[in-house]
Amino acid sequence: MGPLVSILIPCFNAERWVAQAIESALAQTWPLKEVIVVDDGSTDCSLQIIKRFDGDIRWEAGPNRGSNGARNRLLALSRGEWLQYLDADDCLRPGKIAQQIGFVREHPHADVVCSPTAWEGVIKGTIICTDTEIPEPRDPWILLASWRLPQTGGPLWKREVLQRVGGWRAGQTCCQEHELYCRLLEAKARFEFCDGCLAVYRDLEHDSRITRKSKGGEWERQRLAILDRIEKCLEQRLELTAQRRQAVNDARHELARKLWQIDRQLAMNTHKRIRGSDPSFLPSLASSSPLFYWIVYRVLGFRAAQIAASYKRALSCSRGLALRS
Repeated sequence: MGPLVSILIPCFNAERWVAQAIESALAQTWPLKEVIVVDDGSTDCSLQIIKRFDGDIRWEAGPNRGSNGARNRLLALSRGEWLQYLDADDCLRPGKIAQQIGFVREHPHADVVCSPTAWEGVIKGTIICTDTEIPEPRDPWILLASWRLPQTGGPLWKREVLQRVGGWRAGQTCCQEHELYCRLLEAKARFEFCDGCLAVYRDLEHDSRITRKSKGGEWERQRLAILDRIEKCLEQRLELTAQRRQAVNDARHELARKLWQIDRQLAMNTHKRIRGSDPSFLPSLASSSPLFYWIVYRVLGFRAAQIAASYKRALSCSRGLALRS
């Protein structure tokens, strides 16, 4: 035999996709499963589509309470030892649950089994599906800081550990799985990493997703708050290694660069927070900090590097316009 797995699908206005999400759940080769769908106050035809699967799934409809409210309701309805969350506009590959349960048998102390998710989006008018990987080092703290832990559908979650940390945070408008990851790590949950791209995250219609990226800098502020929690927890445990500190401050620096365009004061405050954490900080060379930027940053500091980068972008745009004309 084996453990029961609850596949939990919150749905809000996903009439185009919800049938495929449910079908991908029912098609799982792992036999001991239940599929539960909560319609979160959809105003399109989602509920009518969900009802077509009556008898094969359990479902419930209620008023709109937000994605985390729907996920917590699903948690309350579930009976499985392990939980698979699946947004209604995403899908699972057929062997997802079976492969991860096989992995659990080899890693019986796991609380969260992380597998990467494939990304499906539109590039130059063509739908592309690209498998991803979870990079090394597979330190969950570093992966959380660098935003490399998988999207909601990638992990298999132990029901007991989610209940222990209070489930999903109601009212959390963005960074939802990352805020949950943070509480799980603060609670010393055990993360294990299972290879194989087993779930598909669709990034096709932003307005129809049950979760949406917040605007006006809110996403950046929420992520900065999570980075502060990571650093504080690791400092208290005397586990803030140089590599972990660098990951936290690289993430802060990347956010400061983005915030420069929308909230310059917050960008400067974020950079000040970096210097308070590590006075000798230099950003790691990456696409967000190329060599030209890194040199200016090292010699003249953050503000000068940002101004130089702005001039360089403006010059590149001018040249592009000149070439086209």
